[in-house]
Amino acid sequence: MRSALMILSACLLAGCVSTVGSIVTAPVKVVGKGVDWATTSQDEADRNRGREMRKQEERERKERKRAEKEWRREHRGD
Repeated sequence: MRSALMILSACLLAGCVSTVGSIVTAPVKVVGKGVDWATTSQDEADRNRGREMRKQEERERKERKRAEKEWRREHRGD
């Protein structure tokens, strides 16, 4: 009888320990997620830099095309 009670207690406590472990680690996980959202990883920084470079190249291409078109219009009558 006593051993059955001990086994039952152990099973019930195992669930409690698991729950306590989840509760204790929850704030750490929340803080970690906040830090993740607040900081930029190297991958994200590289991706953002590449995107900005492509946009800049596109702006330069459009400006060059506009300048060439203007030059051709000015020199058409020569």
